[in-house]
Amino acid sequence: MANKKNKVKFGLKNCHYAIATLAEDGTVTFGTPVAMPGAVSLSLDAEGENDPFYADDSVYYMVSNNNGYSGDFELALIPESFLTDVMHEVEDANGVIAENKDVEPEHFALLFEFSGDQRKIRHCMYYCSATRPSVSGSTKEDSTEVQTETLSITATPLPSGLVKVKTGTNTSEETYNNWYNAVYQPQAAVNVPETPAEDVTE
Repeated sequence: MANKKNKVKFGLKNCHYAIATLAEDGTVTFGTPVAMPGAVSLSLDAEGENDPFYADDSVYYMVSNNNGYSGDFELALIPESFLTDVMHEVEDANGVIAENKDVEPEHFALLFEFSGDQRKIRHCMYYCSATRPSVSGSTKEDSTEVQTETLSITATPLPSGLVKVKTGTNTSEETYNNWYNAVYQPQAAVNVPETPAEDVTE
């Protein structure tokens, strides 16, 4: 894959979810990503802010808080698989899907991509939760207007501190092509040689 940098991004597609299971020791495992077709828009705002600590009559230290992201994910229609896998709605023997107040929704990784002028940027938010979608609709008039459905998404940090990853200019072709086959687990950072200090002769 040629190392060409994007100048702009646009579009949204290839959305997937993968069930996330958090163990008592803080480790997390993920199921196989499942496609969520019909993505319309995704808008997640950063949660957390910088808190200044004052000393010596000035900002002595700036505390940066990263609490993840929250916002809306709009789809043409929420897939039934998401409702049963994540929201734990149950399909009975007659194919009727039932919602129960006593169930606990699953956490999941959210995978998606934005198009760009050179390459598509693929993302993964690792530990997401979703609230129940609203029920709405309107009568059909002279023209047909598609009624979309929206999930409210919250993406919080894992115990390790990991929040999200995305592909970059130097992402390997193998990693890029396999993005939706399994949830990507970050590797150790590449060591960058330090610039040797200049010799100082007294």
